[in-house]
Formats: sequence, structure tokens, C-alpha cells
Amino acid sequence: MGYNAQQGNFGALWGVARPWIRMTELLQLVIHGLTTEGHRFRPSDWAERLAGVMSQFRPAGSIGGHLTYSPYVVPRLIDGVRCVVVDARLRELEPLAWKFVVGFAQDNHLQTSGLDIEAMKAK
Repeated sequence: MGYNAQQGNFGALWGVARPWIRMTELLQLVIHGLTTEGHRFRPSDWAERLAGVMSQFRPAGSIGGHLTYSPYVVPRLIDGVRCVVVDARLRELEPLAWKFVVGFAQDNHLQTSGLDIEAMKAK
């Protein structure tokens, strides 16, 4: 779900037709490169930087070079907007990593869709 500036929480949906995104039956959080005011988030390579920082978080036994993204945090271009897709399994693998990406979205007032961030933080 997206950030609602009037309510001050992540309870409203911003520009996405459905609040729950299912890709291969896995719930995912999408952090959009648009602020709640509708401005593009800068720097322009923020999605790649965030995914790069999170690249060390991988499934147990997975093989991936040091120059590859984690399958849990992947940069994407969605409708012409840079985004980061975060797999909800990251929360189980490394709760502090999940808290970091959720905090990044909140601190930078970025639009989100997918899971209700407040509900996930409360668990």
C-alpha cells in the first residue's frame, strides 16, 4: 500500500490497481522512485544503490557472484519509474535488513505498494 500524507501512514494505495502484488505466489513490497508529493526521487541510480547494499542477503546455499543482486531485493523499471521490489521472505531471513529497506522508504517519503508496511513492522 502507498503512503498517505493526510493520514500520515502507509494505509492508502498510490497509483496501483491492486494493493497486494503476487508474483509466483510470493508477496512483495514495491518501493517506487516517487515521493509522496509526486516528485522523482534522486539520485537517479537510487534503486541500483539500494539493491547493491542488500546484495549480501541471499537464500542459504545460493550461488551468486559479488556483482549480482540478491533475489530478495531487485531494482526494476515499472511504468517508467525506477523501483525496488523487495521479497517479503527477506523479513524472515534477516529482520534488520527488512527494517532497513522499510525505513529507507519511510525516511525518504517514497510511495510503496504491496504489503502494508505498518502491519509488517508491528509483527
